[in-house]
Amino acid sequence: MFKNYFKTAWRNLVKNKFYSIINITGLSIGLTVGLLILLWVQDEYSYDRFHKNAPNIIKLENMVATGPARQLWTVTTAPIGEMAKKEIPGVKDVVRVTENYYYGLYKYGDKVFSDERTVVTDPSFFSMFDFNIIKGNTTNPFPDSRSVVLTETTAKKFFGNDDAIGKVITTQNKDAFKVTGIIKDFPKNSTIQGDMIFPMSLVAEKNYTGNTDGKNINNDFSNFDYNTYLLLQPGFSFEGFAKKLRNMHLSIKPDDTDIGYVWLPLSKVHLYRADDGDGGIGLVRMFTIIAILILVIACINYVNLSTARSMLRAKEVSLRKIVGAARTQLFLQFITETALLFVVAIIVSLVLVYSLIPVFNTVASKEIVLNFADYHIWIVMLCTIAGTLIISSIYPALLLSSFEPAKALKGKIGANFSNAAFRKVLVVVQFTFSIILITGTIVIGKQLQYINSKQLGYDKENVLSIRMIDMAGHLEAVKSDLLRQPAIKDVTFTNANIIDFGNQTGDNEWDGKQTGETVMLSPMNISKNFIPFFKMQLAEGSNFTGAVADSMHFILNETAVKTMRIKDPVGKRLRLWKTEGTIIGVVKDFHFTSMRTRIKPAVFYAQPLNYGNIYIKTTGKDAPAAIAAAQKEWKKYNANYPFKYNFLDENFNRLYAAEQRTGLLFNIFAGIAIFISCLGLFGLAAYTAQVRTKEIGVRKVLGASVGSVMQLLAKDFIKLVIVAIVIATPVAWYAMNRWLQDFAYKINIGWSIFAIAGLLAVIIALITISFQSVKAALANPVKSLRTE
Repeated sequence: MFKNYFKTAWRNLVKNKFYSIINITGLSIGLTVGLLILLWVQDEYSYDRFHKNAPNIIKLENMVATGPARQLWTVTTAPIGEMAKKEIPGVKDVVRVTENYYYGLYKYGDKVFSDERTVVTDPSFFSMFDFNIIKGNTTNPFPDSRSVVLTETTAKKFFGNDDAIGKVITTQNKDAFKVTGIIKDFPKNSTIQGDMIFPMSLVAEKNYTGNTDGKNINNDFSNFDYNTYLLLQPGFSFEGFAKKLRNMHLSIKPDDTDIGYVWLPLSKVHLYRADDGDGGIGLVRMFTIIAILILVIACINYVNLSTARSMLRAKEVSLRKIVGAARTQLFLQFITETALLFVVAIIVSLVLVYSLIPVFNTVASKEIVLNFADYHIWIVMLCTIAGTLIISSIYPALLLSSFEPAKALKGKIGANFSNAAFRKVLVVVQFTFSIILITGTIVIGKQLQYINSKQLGYDKENVLSIRMIDMAGHLEAVKSDLLRQPAIKDVTFTNANIIDFGNQTGDNEWDGKQTGETVMLSPMNISKNFIPFFKMQLAEGSNFTGAVADSMHFILNETAVKTMRIKDPVGKRLRLWKTEGTIIGVVKDFHFTSMRTRIKPAVFYAQPLNYGNIYIKTTGKDAPAAIAAAQKEWKKYNANYPFKYNFLDENFNRLYAAEQRTGLLFNIFAGIAIFISCLGLFGLAAYTAQVRTKEIGVRKVLGASVGSVMQLLAKDFIKLVIVAIVIATPVAWYAMNRWLQDFAYKINIGWSIFAIAGLLAVIIALITISFQSVKAALANPVKSLRTE
């Protein structure tokens, strides 16, 4: 029986090549895109879930400051985790992870490296997480503060095929570290990444040796620089947990009255924020919806063409019933036809997915591997394929098997089917989805254009940035040498990255500060010409002069003055950390972080610089000569380091790399959705022309023009597209407004965006329909009537 079903299905597939190709193309492209997106979604959700302790691990974070300045800090102080372990029942273990700021250069023999991602952590790192040491001392990974654990790739880079254990790596200041362990490379779906892992005792040694103020790593609540993870007992009660943490903090540092503690489960760290903000889950949900929409559009194509062609198969079904075929048998026959078509589409889709994974990874900035041994991939693929098959096969099979033989043979299939209302609804749904995606591409494109064109409050064009490192003690000599080069217009220094400077401090005081009030200031240590170098504007007061007195002077931005409620700020007192000084100027607001956040309060001060960036102003045509001059200075002071530089506009673009990827992916998805929709529209237009052959012939014999025939065939479809525009507009407006909420500075979504999206949809639909319309209109009416 099933063999007969298969033979019949195959003959029908081959017989109707035109419709088979349209269906297979639409389904295979829909499945390919749907699978790629869902693999991306699955990868996003998989972050940090591979740890066996993941369900019982949380990451501590802090809410700081008061009033409008209150904000989330994803890092904490060093002592809080250890105190929680000792004083709160149910806290089994703690791990702190922070960046290694002490070294930038690593040597072994003649090999020198500076690109390594290095972290400092506790020994419990290897027991709490599943980053197990595969070679070395598993019970005591850090025998002392001069130990280091390497990943396999890093060990191979340093030592080749030699055994790395016991080898010694030196740093730029001659500190030596013995390799005591090797671990597998960190999984790509881990929020914790690194190449070299140093012991937390190194921080204690570097930061607190010789301290006279009594601070140590276990009581210093002033340095928020640690990612703190707690391993909890299963069933741990969080009631009063935040209060306990806060009380422990205040018991050591009672003046931090604005501090609050929040946390996230480890499995949510990648996509969520502890303050209920969007950490990336919104984009994942958006792409999940897009994948489903594209799959639904592909299914609609099949359903539409199958139901549309049902009239052409009515006599076949009737004859089958007359000779004894049961409805169940007919249902299975049509399900087999769909399944066969799907098998072909699936094979094409899997080949496309396998071929396109490298390209998709490049576009999406991912490293997804299509590993068929991974059951997660099979779950995604089987759910996608099964869901799509069910959606697209059940209704056409029920419809085709339900015809009444007597009526069908007379051409009376039934009003429910002849008016094609269901097909019209499906076409509207298809184009509604497509128009929403078109609108999304326009909005994202305009937002990116707005970001690139918005006045930042400073001039970033043709500015070269290099790190100081050992040039820090020779800045005036470096500046003098560089300014001798005709290609270099100016040079300035700062400890900050002006494109994205995230450091903040609440250790400040001013006249008028209220009890318990905290304002987080972003401090920038700059040279005297920093403000004119970047063409910033002073709202009032004066700039630094380079005099000794500058060390006691401060310049605020407008937001700081407003937030601190300082009237007539010039000449007013301000304390920053331990420096008591005077406000000498106010600089107009400028964007020193992403436009996702509002401009924050900032303070400039001028003190000797011992680290940071050198900014070099040049011109477009002189850039190569400026780079060469900068490299010469670099080699004079930083001979052991590889020369690296960046242009500020490139750094600025990298700040919005995620949005640029989103925009590109939206363009691709919208294009594919429209293409699949147009395939279906093309097939329906061909079917309409086929079933109305006699009518078109009669009209032409009676004098109808080619244009009127084209209008006859196209008008119904265009009406459906217009209905889709009406439905899609409010949905697209809502969805893109939600997306724009991530930006403090954003475009307004005006009516023109929807007008453009709608017009594009109409034009695309007209182009799609016109081919079949013209073909039908130009056909010989005599031949058409004879054929009928």
